[in-house]
Amino acid sequence: MEKLKHEEADDAAVTDNVSQVDYRSVITEFHRRVATVTSHGPAKAVEKHRERGKLLARERIDLLVDRRSPFVELSSFAAYGQYDDAFPSAGIVTGIGLVNGRECMIVANDATVKGGTYIRETIRKHIRAQEIAMQNQLPCIYLVDSGGIFLPEQAQVFPDRFDFGRVFFNQARLSAEGIPQIAVVMGSCTAGGAYVPAMCDETIIVRNQGTIFIGGPPLVKAATGEEVSAEDLGGGDVHTKISGVADHLADDDVHALRICRDLVSGLPRVKKREIDIAAAVEPEFPAEELYNYVSTDLKKRIDVKAITERLVDGETFQEFKAEYGKTLLTGFARIKGIPVGIIGNQSFLTAEAARKGAHFIQLCNQRQVPLLFLQNISGFIVGKKYEHEGIARDGAKLINAVANSAVPKITLVVGGSFGAGNYAMAGRAYDPDFLLMWPHSRIAVMGGEQASGVLQTIGGKENGLIEQFEQESTAYYSSSRLWDDGIFDPVDTRDLLGFLFRVTLNQPVKDARYGVFRM
Repeated sequence: MEKLKHEEADDAAVTDNVSQVDYRSVITEFHRRVATVTSHGPAKAVEKHRERGKLLARERIDLLVDRRSPFVELSSFAAYGQYDDAFPSAGIVTGIGLVNGRECMIVANDATVKGGTYIRETIRKHIRAQEIAMQNQLPCIYLVDSGGIFLPEQAQVFPDRFDFGRVFFNQARLSAEGIPQIAVVMGSCTAGGAYVPAMCDETIIVRNQGTIFIGGPPLVKAATGEEVSAEDLGGGDVHTKISGVADHLADDDVHALRICRDLVSGLPRVKKREIDIAAAVEPEFPAEELYNYVSTDLKKRIDVKAITERLVDGETFQEFKAEYGKTLLTGFARIKGIPVGIIGNQSFLTAEAARKGAHFIQLCNQRQVPLLFLQNISGFIVGKKYEHEGIARDGAKLINAVANSAVPKITLVVGGSFGAGNYAMAGRAYDPDFLLMWPHSRIAVMGGEQASGVLQTIGGKENGLIEQFEQESTAYYSSSRLWDDGIFDPVDTRDLLGFLFRVTLNQPVKDARYGVFRM
């Protein structure tokens, strides 16, 4: 195996003390923001929640998953910077954890955030969790404590194809595919929210706490004049003894989660795809050194080899076409013992780099090796010479290969993600199994200065475009709108990738089929 090399004196390696300090301040701010969005709702709502004898959403997850096992929380920054920050994490916690050794998708409503009601980002986050579960055959566990749709936003969340109804559609499809659906009703399930437990294969409900009804007591009183308590209308005793809507009655949150763990232990196991997994070997360099090779100044070239060296198992990287198309790094390695093909940007994409990338993707599909895209891309090279040589044709080859690749793929944005380079490097539109961001990374059609220059060249008015692009291209702006699956600290990335690639091994083997390559 060829050991990775990079020039120590290369300007691309951001190793000076000032840069290290600058990036550590980025990480400090990132963790401060994480603490803010994961601290649940207002203090008064949290206090009221606890007075009812209920655990917080993340406390419930901690009890559900296996002790000392990872829980990968997704899209923590959903709705961040929107709605006056009244919906931290969009009022819902989603992520993958081990329950009795079985990888499960967990979706937990946070009732301390506007009663666990759904805004646009809540629905997108819930549906994205179900998409991941479908792709990777993950049992879904819904910890339900929700008032349904947030009524002031009803026009944004109710009628369209991927609005609230899609949640129940997905439950039906997941169950039909043999992917277990389990609900634990730990609070309110009102109106449309009542269908979450009703659509599940098995449902647990907490006595004197969980309720399920299409119309709550106020609506019943208004519609029929009948006065009835929430418990008598749709409580645990009603649904386990009379209606049959729920299957298991729990005494409290802890008991309900214990029952859920028992149910998961009896689920059939998914056979993971056969792949040559070796013993994990730690990288040659500590993960903290990743901070030395990234910068908030995206004009500085990132040494993607150095980054790769700190993510993969020690001395396993085998570079492919090292002397050809050098603006794109390609090669085979292992992460936590799992073989992966790595495609990383050294700069803009040239015709040679595009052809090299397409060739490498075909190899990975032929060998059934998962792909990791490391994005730091300004786009494809431009100019008369390159247009005449057919850069669009060669770029299309790479895009065709990415779009039709059948092996699992994870995309990590380590710098900028701009223009058509985003597409060619498995951006969101190309259905990577997971798309992850580092805190300083950016995503936009182009940089703000470029956009301003283009408008001025064609006689348009710039009107603060640079500032607009600066704001709208940040990782936090992206994650707030569910354009990615979450922002993560670079030092946690190797463990995260190892866990997620192992999850993707639940997928059945598929054969890649390609469209016409313009030769």
